[in-house]
Amino acid sequence: MKTKILIDMNLSPKWKLVFEQAGFEALHWSEIGEPDALDETIMEWSRSNGYIVFTNDLDFNAILINQEL
Repeated sequence: MKTKILIDMNLSPKWKLVFEQAGFEALHWSEIGEPDALDETIMEWSRSNGYIVFTNDLDFNAILINQEL
């Protein structure tokens, strides 16, 4: 089973090809969600669907700390 990566909106969709060439399954958030979705929405979707979030957004650390893991 491939590791699944969800690329956040703050990163280029070009990352998808980089991850796929490295053997990962990858999606860019623009393929599945609203471009102005809240970080919490992206995090919840990734958890529900078994994806790791790849982001340049420093706020994700605070979200992880404030949510039950």
